[in-house]
Amino acid sequence: MQHNGAGETNGEPPPLSFSAAAPLQMATSRVRRFAQEGRTVPPQPRVMVVFSAASDTEKQGDAMSGADNEEEEYRKPALSVPNLNLGKSLRTLDAPEEFPEVIPLNVGGTYFTTRLSTLRRYEDTMLAAMFSGRHQIPRDAEGRYFIDRDGAYFGDILNFLREGELPQRDRVRAVHRDAQYYAIGPLLESLEDTQPLTGEKVRQAFLDLLPYYKENLERIVEIAKLRAMQRKARFAKLKICVYKEEMPITPYERPLFNSLRFERSESEAKLFEHHCEVDVSFGPWEAVADVYDLLHCIVSDLADRGISADQQCIGVCDKHLINHYYCKRPIYEFKITWW
Repeated sequence: MQHNGAGETNGEPPPLSFSAAAPLQMATSRVRRFAQEGRTVPPQPRVMVVFSAASDTEKQGDAMSGADNEEEEYRKPALSVPNLNLGKSLRTLDAPEEFPEVIPLNVGGTYFTTRLSTLRRYEDTMLAAMFSGRHQIPRDAEGRYFIDRDGAYFGDILNFLREGELPQRDRVRAVHRDAQYYAIGPLLESLEDTQPLTGEKVRQAFLDLLPYYKENLERIVEIAKLRAMQRKARFAKLKICVYKEEMPITPYERPLFNSLRFERSESEAKLFEHHCEVDVSFGPWEAVADVYDLLHCIVSDLADRGISADQQCIGVCDKHLINHYYCKRPIYEFKITWW
């Protein structure tokens, strides 16, 4: 299609141009005139007016360029994100914190003062990491560095960091727990080589032979509590079987066997399988430690939980098994007092 100088196309009338308000004004005046003459208003043609924000002087491109512009506008973000200079703020946070040579501490409300080098003595500890400058440590109202931990034994921690001093025996267990919290490996090793923790390791080696020990201990507590509550009593009594060897034979037969354990075939062993009529049963095990050692462990572990327990032997199971064999496992009565 070619255009002449006058803006007309060859053989085609020039396009009409009119303002957006002209059709509305014409339709309104026509309706008003028909109403005055009492004539019926004929149906009006629908007029669609398109408003454009572009100025009349703005040049229009062809259809392809218009589509490209629309695609570019679609790809642009709806809102521009302001430049908050995040990189600079992150670099400021990553800068190591500077500490004074003398450090004031507030450990759970207890105040301490020590040197920075003392806290950094062992690198692989929680305290060394806290005061390495890589972490931000909160402070109290007076500017002391705050550690949310009971400070009753923190002095023992500092004494070891200063000169390797170990706590007194009655404080060893509590300091050992704090050493675990602060991950002070050298202190843990030193404490585990002293009493009472050394004895605890030997004791635990024996209890490892009874993998059900902790579970049975919980059963004793639960049964005693339930029984006392049901009877509205101050204490509760339980029957507990504690036996070291699986030898259900009568006492006079025992000297006939040279070994401590009575060897039987698998089929014969099934004939002797049974459960004593007790609340909880411990055994058997193979170790030098005997029944009285296990009874001591049970009573002391209950005492560590604040539970008072007394025990006494009340006889044997004496359940008939086969022929002249009877169960001779000892039965102990435990009295659990709650208040």
